[in-house]
Amino acid sequence: QVELVESGGGSVQAGGSLRLSCVISGGIFSNFCMGWFRQAPGKEREGVATISPAGATRTADSAKGRFAISRDNIKEILYLQMNSLKPEDTAMYYCAARSWCASIQQALQSPTIFNYWGQGTQVTVSS
Repeated sequence: QVELVESGGGSVQAGGSLRLSCVISGGIFSNFCMGWFRQAPGKEREGVATISPAGATRTADSAKGRFAISRDNIKEILYLQMNSLKPEDTAMYYCAARSWCASIQQALQSPTIFNYWGQGTQVTVSS
């Protein structure tokens, strides 16, 4: 049973920073293709960033230069460092994992390919 638990969300003012964490248990962490996704009220879930088992990353255009995904294969934690936050970043943020991805770019654009999801952590950015 693979479980993902996110933490680190909160309320910040525009320009602030947050670091999200996702602890994963029940699987072989180092084999997982993983990602961060977000969903705002009334909108579809969208990809923020994905990372391969080897550490290659892809980041959505909306997050480039501000957000960075990383992983610690020893601690088995996935991170999302978010800087220069904007009100439009307000959403529920989810981490996701899959045992294998053919393409992390495709995975970024297709959240439905991920079969393991966390419960989400809320990020609210005020202007």
